[in-house]
Amino acid sequence: MGTSKNKKTIVGIPEPSLRRLPLYLSYIKNNNFIERKFISATHIAKDLNLDSTQVTKDISFMDIIGKTRVGYDVLELIDTLEIFLGYRNTNNAFLIGTGNLGTALIKYGGFEKSGLKIIAAFDNDPQKIGSEIEKIKILPIDKFSNLVDRMHIKIGILTVPAGVAQEYADLMISCGIKAIWNFAPLPLKTNDETIIENTSIYSNLAVLLKKLNP
Repeated sequence: MGTSKNKKTIVGIPEPSLRRLPLYLSYIKNNNFIERKFISATHIAKDLNLDSTQVTKDISFMDIIGKTRVGYDVLELIDTLEIFLGYRNTNNAFLIGTGNLGTALIKYGGFEKSGLKIIAAFDNDPQKIGSEIEKIKILPIDKFSNLVDRMHIKIGILTVPAGVAQEYADLMISCGIKAIWNFAPLPLKTNDETIIENTSIYSNLAVLLKKLNP
């Protein structure tokens, strides 16, 4: 659902492979495979409509080896996936923009299971400042810089209108944010040191609607 600046490899793994690994983890954990001892790449590929060779190759980037004709130890595979994907680490993040989308992201409870924790939100709307969303306090934008530095925050989530997205992205970068998850409906201009992950809801919706009504 998103695209990042570095499309070839990320720490030794191609980005398409990295994007499939959470799918494998979710599939295994949500289909009661924990109760099984082994699962094969062929089984995963069949249910997810993928090529088994590709699944095997994706998993091989994590340096885990399956047993011939048996597959991977399920618990070992889950452990390896969660550690590799960083799900067992906690990465604190700040969010700018508490409109409908920003509020929905704060209310969503699944991010912490994946290693991301939104600990503060920021807005320039006086009516929102000082209120809370799921116990997350909404703070004024002018406190962003100081708190990023003081709390050593490296991840910023941007859920603002397109017209101000670049302005707030520049603010994040100038304050020391190293990675931006951008939900604004346009790509951001930035330096080569900052990681940008663009998640375009509108682009995905356009593809869906066009496939539905060719």
